Amino acid sequence: MHSIIINYKSLLAAVIIAIALMTGCSSFSTAPYKGNTSDHFDGEQFHNTESVESKNFFHLLYWFLTRTESAGPVFFHSPYGEKPLEKIGNGELRATLIGHATVLLQFDNVNILTDPVWSESVGPGTLLDQHRTRPPGIRFEDLPNIDIVLLSHNHYDHSDIPTLKRLAERFNPVMLVPLGEKALLLENGLTNVIELDWWQDTTILNSKIAMVPAHHFTMRGIEDRNTSLWSGYVIETEQGPIYFAGDTGWGDHFRKIHEKFGKMRLSLLPIGPVNPRGFMAPVHIDGIEAVKAHLVLESQTSMAIHYGTFQQGDDGINEPLEVLIREMKKKNIKKSEFRYPFNGKYIDVEPLKR
Repeated sequence: MHSIIINYKSLLAAVIIAIALMTGCSSFSTAPYKGNTSDHFDGEQFHNTESVESKNFFHLLYWFLTRTESAGPVFFHSPYGEKPLEKIGNGELRATLIGHATVLLQFDNVNILTDPVWSESVGPGTLLDQHRTRPPGIRFEDLPNIDIVLLSHNHYDHSDIPTLKRLAERFNPVMLVPLGEKALLLENGLTNVIELDWWQDTTILNSKIAMVPAHHFTMRGIEDRNTSLWSGYVIETEQGPIYFAGDTGWGDHFRKIHEKFGKMRLSLLPIGPVNPRGFMAPVHIDGIEAVKAHLVLESQTSMAIHYGTFQQGDDGINEPLEVLIREMKKKNIKKSEFRYPFNGKYIDVEPLKR
């Protein structure tokens, strides 16, 4: 027989999660999406098009009861990066890592933010909230005019309402969201919103942006699991496409995206959380799978995201990056091909070599 070693340090957290999910968190649920059925929507819930083991509340509780969190600093006092340029000219591309899944993309005189988060913590305003281990790489006050915001799904670390309200008040950018998430934004007074399904696209400021599949799930409260969609994005530019993966596990969608859009000029690929791998793998690629995606996409340049800002798994805060670097060496991927800048640092990306 296998014995279960209970981590009593995490027992209280597990009890708090159980109580919160069974009582208070239902109030944070959003209205379910209503629309036509498809290969990823059954009329009530969205689902991945490939078989993915569903991790429910009991899986979460078991993890918290048995987890072994890595020790590490509570907060890294990293300096802010330099103030970004107001615009980047035609043909050029600059990507600045703000932190987690937040990246400032500047190209062809357009400024885009992906999954922007400037809050000190993310969550429903309870003991479940996740707190930063590093500050945003760029001060909010130093941002250039933001034209477009891309939101991949409704999890608190990707759809941070306080940050979105600040952006709307200052810049009023167009916000692109997957099916079902528009209701959340409207509830919070955010009205400049375009809602898309997988493989649909829209053109803003001469930039054609397509929503593409991801392997994930959605939930903000206990009653709204998968009642809105999750996604990635492909931005088409004259110098080659840009891919933002959002949150995703491994799947055939990487091949399908490459099949439709061709080689990527730049891919923003998540690398964490890593552990426990059996719990995380269905919905989060690690550095090993990020390298695999880099190769499948034939990405000229890739950049690591979704690590080093929020402690979300049992891995150490730097472990996702360590896994990536080991895999890059194993597969002979050069540092110039797969970049991992610190928060606040930018990379300039060359036009795609056809």
